Amino acid sequence: MAFNANKEIQNIKKVEDKIADKITSFAGTMNFVYIHSVWFTIWVVINLGLFGAGIAFDKFPFGLLTLIVSLEAIFLSTFVMISQNRQANAAEIRSELDYKTDVKAEIEIDIIMKTLERIALKQGVKVDDLMGELQNTRKLPSQTNVEKT
Repeated sequence: MAFNANKEIQNIKKVEDKIADKITSFAGTMNFVYIHSVWFTIWVVINLGLFGAGIAFDKFPFGLLTLIVSLEAIFLSTFVMISQNRQANAAEIRSELDYKTDVKAEIEIDIIMKTLERIALKQGVKVDDLMGELQNTRKLPSQTNVEKT
């Protein structure tokens, strides 16, 4: 039965991995940049007192904003690392599947070649002559000897 790497990868994903992937995929969009640009602008405008000094809650140099942004950076970098680790595991699963497919194909090609050799022998065709003909037909134009006139 065929092994579907994508289904296997989905099956081993934990809830935490799915959450990390969603956060990471959102953090890598322009919407994320736009939202943060608007949020930082509103925060700075409010706290510079442009809407009135009474509503300012984080005076310059914006210590609370710095703390929040630092914590966000820590968490986002952690989510990115979680997603990268999961993607590395997925790549390993795909690599293993590629290897198994290559081995299976090699075995099947070997069986086909042996079968063809037996058929050729039963038909009285010399396998060495047949292999020579195959090699001659597969030569590239630069490999053939062309006499110049």
